[in-house]
Amino acid sequence: MQADRPITPSTLCIKDLPWQVLWNKEKCALCGRCASVCPVRALELGVFRKRTINTALNLETPSSNLYSIFHGVRQKTEPQHACVGCGMCTLVCPNDAILPERSDEADKLRYHSNAGGLPRTRGGRRNVKDGILDRIKFVRISMLTDPALDAGRHEFELRTLLGRVLPPEENLKFQRENGWIPPVREIYPLVIGSMSFGALSPPMWEGLQMGVAYLNEEMNMPVRMCTGEGGCPPRLMRSRFIKYVILQIASGYFGWDEMIHAIPHMKEVPCAIEIKYGQGAKPGDGGLLMWHKVNKLIAAIRGVPVGVSLPSPPTHQTKYSIEEAVAKMIQSMSMAWGFQAPVYPKISASSTSLAVLNNLTRNPYAAGLAIDGEDGGTGAAYNVSMDHMGHPIASNVRDCYLNLVKIGKQNEIPLFAGGGVGKNGNLAANAAALIMLGASGIQIGKYIMQAAAGCLGSEGDRCNICNIGLCPKGITSQDPRLFKRLSAENVAERVVDAYLSFDIELKKIVAPLGRSTSLPIGMSDALAIDDKHAADRLDIKYVV
Repeated sequence: MQADRPITPSTLCIKDLPWQVLWNKEKCALCGRCASVCPVRALELGVFRKRTINTALNLETPSSNLYSIFHGVRQKTEPQHACVGCGMCTLVCPNDAILPERSDEADKLRYHSNAGGLPRTRGGRRNVKDGILDRIKFVRISMLTDPALDAGRHEFELRTLLGRVLPPEENLKFQRENGWIPPVREIYPLVIGSMSFGALSPPMWEGLQMGVAYLNEEMNMPVRMCTGEGGCPPRLMRSRFIKYVILQIASGYFGWDEMIHAIPHMKEVPCAIEIKYGQGAKPGDGGLLMWHKVNKLIAAIRGVPVGVSLPSPPTHQTKYSIEEAVAKMIQSMSMAWGFQAPVYPKISASSTSLAVLNNLTRNPYAAGLAIDGEDGGTGAAYNVSMDHMGHPIASNVRDCYLNLVKIGKQNEIPLFAGGGVGKNGNLAANAAALIMLGASGIQIGKYIMQAAAGCLGSEGDRCNICNIGLCPKGITSQDPRLFKRLSAENVAERVVDAYLSFDIELKKIVAPLGRSTSLPIGMSDALAIDDKHAADRLDIKYVV
């Protein structure tokens, strides 16, 4: 046993790790780029000794035993430095001499990643098999019955409503009694979901905002982005671009002081106010921004000390029931902006979603409901929450929509669905399926990170270290050495590309339905699936 590497219960060999780094000695130029760019410091440049035997001519026995010395790359096996398979070493290697490869057996690291008695937390989406959304087909194609549209030749816009849409007679009555009517926004149906300034790096967050502004002002696409918990830079709140932003208030109230101080100076009213009660990645648990990412800038905006973890309570501490939440939180947020901004809650999908929705239907201050399914979340969720808790978004949003249909309010309260949408790259198809199941709009997070900045995370647990601020692309890091790898201008350009591509694909789906003036919300007769149980559960056609 070597003195410098004692064997302990947590000692692992390279074969025990989920990712093994394959290194080619002949190709390697020993430049050291791979070791310098590795976010978890899984590689180190080492000096190796190799025994060689030189045999003299015409002698049967060796004349001497010699050792040759060479330099190379060694993979560390300590759990804290285990390779995450991000592939940054391959991207920077000039000679293609190095490559991370997935282990061909179950890794043993999972049994030793609890050092210090703490279970593993990680960013990235959960490791689940393909969901139901990718199996849904669109089968109702208008040809001889209804006038079908050609998405390439007919000009039509895709829009949805965010806000409480009361019937005309109730609207007039409400205006006479209260002096105002519930505000409604016409927005694009694909919303960039809540990813906070703190969870994302400054260039990533700025790039998203720049892309959204360009889509609105140059492309006439009313795209909106939610800030997530933690507020946003004061200069944004005091600019005209705040009208393209959905401000989120969550149970930690982080960044709330900055918002209060900025309200008198706001040139525009925010698009909406989202009150976060739950997340799909960890239902029943609060948010968490780990101390790795709380630098001076984030601490100043959130009003907290530098270098401390920021957990949010599981629920707002002043609210003990759904009734209180609506009466206090939604109405107080409406008053803060002079009843000019729609206010709605965001909850994690669960069997209690219907109870929340039924309460919202009785209060005209509630502008809608956002539901986050089990595949959502890129934050510091515990593995046990990501893999074993939550509700699929398809059936949950379907239950809520059918409940609205029963009480005749399906056109009053919009439902926004998120969680695993586009997880396999099929964003437009997944979004169209959820809209036809009853959603008025879709929220995305991880997809836009992959499309706009090249996020390397995957459901196979590749990379997924968003939570500890070591993102190799600089997307979710507050370390200048990492986030300087990312260009805000390039992110903005890719955001625009992604939205234009989505717009074309969604039109290709809805145009054959003959819908040109409105989204096919709840048009479930256009859907079918090859699973009888799923078809019965979602109340759609069964096809084989």
